[in-house]
Amino acid sequence: MAQTGSDHKAHTPFLSRPGVRRLAPFVLISAIALVFIFENRKSVEIRLLIPIVTMPMWGALLIAWALGMLACAVTLRRRSNRHSRRPDGQTGRR
Repeated sequence: MAQTGSDHKAHTPFLSRPGVRRLAPFVLISAIALVFIFENRKSVEIRLLIPIVTMPMWGALLIAWALGMLACAVTLRRRSNRHSRRPDGQTGRR
């Protein structure tokens, strides 16, 4: 019997799947960032416009990293929503 498209997809090696290839750099960079964040344990003073906050550096770095990830997720979601709303056959160029 001939293989169907879904059978062929099940036999694709894990690391050669497109979703895994796109996710691998994100996982690697996130792991390096988290190691860097948790290695910096010294307390620092941070000025937030008027108040001065004393907190561990890893906390400040973790907050900055999380805000960056949130900004990236919002940007990617907006970009995918914008492209999915176009009618078929229109590329957006004139």
